[in-house]
Amino acid sequence: MNELVSEPTTQRAQLLRVLAPLAGRLVGLADVPDPVFAEQLVGAGAAVEPADGAGPTVVGSPIAGTVVKAHPHAFIVQHESGCAVLVHVGIDTVELDGEGFERHVEQGAEVAAGAPVVTFDPTAVRGRGLSAVTPVVVLDSAPDSIPDLRTGHDVAAGDPLYAWPA
Repeated sequence: MNELVSEPTTQRAQLLRVLAPLAGRLVGLADVPDPVFAEQLVGAGAAVEPADGAGPTVVGSPIAGTVVKAHPHAFIVQHESGCAVLVHVGIDTVELDGEGFERHVEQGAEVAAGAPVVTFDPTAVRGRGLSAVTPVVVLDSAPDSIPDLRTGHDVAAGDPLYAWPA
């Protein structure tokens, strides 16, 4: 008697590497002083707390793709797979109305991973009583959907933060 064995189909999901857009300490979203990010209402991810005294800091694109939103304090890059990553430079920095931020790209621009998008001064942001922590979030992802996120260590700009199925 022949036994029919079905082999499970193994499809390898491609993983999109999300890079640190700036140097600093990697922190979990729960430690971001904004409930929208801390409760992962816009998606899962991590944040980078830039060092004090860093001076003007370039914030790069965490992935390759199209800049679908470009504000001085925040931007969204969408990968060709449809995955979109939000980088929010500081908390409540929209209140600065662009002061102290230099945007390097326009909405619709194609960018490589690591390409400069914004420059800002974290110390100046903190001097205005605001947080310079920078969330890096996969939009519309489920809370806590990024496995093995190791926080509490320093990252350089361009270091891998986490991987996401593309």
